[in-house]
Amino acid sequence: RAPMADAAPAGDRGGFRGGFGRGGRGDRGDRGDRGRGRGRGRGRGRGRGDDDKEWTPVTKLGRLVKDRKIKSLEHIYLHALPIKEAEIIDFFLGGANLKDEVLKIMPVQKQTSAGQRTRFKAFVAIGDGNGHLGLGVKCSKEVATAIRGAIIQAKLAIIPVRRGYWGSRLGAPHTVPCKVTGSCGSVLVRLIPAPRGTSIVSAPVPKKLLQMAGVEDCYTSAQGSTCTLGNFAKATFQAISRTYTYLTPDLWADTKFSKPPYQEFTDFLAATKK
Repeated sequence: RAPMADAAPAGDRGGFRGGFGRGGRGDRGDRGDRGRGRGRGRGRGRGRGDDDKEWTPVTKLGRLVKDRKIKSLEHIYLHALPIKEAEIIDFFLGGANLKDEVLKIMPVQKQTSAGQRTRFKAFVAIGDGNGHLGLGVKCSKEVATAIRGAIIQAKLAIIPVRRGYWGSRLGAPHTVPCKVTGSCGSVLVRLIPAPRGTSIVSAPVPKKLLQMAGVEDCYTSAQGSTCTLGNFAKATFQAISRTYTYLTPDLWADTKFSKPPYQEFTDFLAATKK
């Protein structure tokens, strides 16, 4: 039997034919294994020292944080100040405590007159396992750029997570303080307090987010199209963020109001303004 004209040569990666008129994928002429050409190496070398540069804040909040006028993230949350620089989160939570995980990378396409334009969408969760959680979504032409952007978005979206007890108040808080619900699209997620030692009873996506938030025991209930991971993660994140929206009796104590940081340190901000 004569070989077919489009049959793959023997030993060519399981029948992969390559494409776009260059023969096999490994056929790069005389360049060998040096990579994909001069441009990529040049770009990699240029970005090598970015992590070592000292942070120069560009917002008033950043200047107060770097000068240690603000002592903790909770001080920022107390006055509901918007965080516009990811370095602020690194300043308070940086180091080994803050962990990030890529939940999913999915290709998305847009139809143009020249065909389809494919980009990559990354979902990244970030948390310190001790009451802080963030979720970021970013779309980009390259996977690495999408992940990097999603990590920055997750840092800017970090929220405080309130934890409570089921039953007796012995030991440290271990579960959600009350039943909370979050929704996104058709997905509805409900978090229910659980006894100590129950662990997290849920699907893999909410379990990962709850672990990063520092919740040890929790029951969950989910409805809708939970196979849509992005909506599932967003609904869980919304439910977790609502733990501080319920005013329980232990929060009835009189609040001692203090000046907002921008008012308290107005002289410092005026002196350091460029």
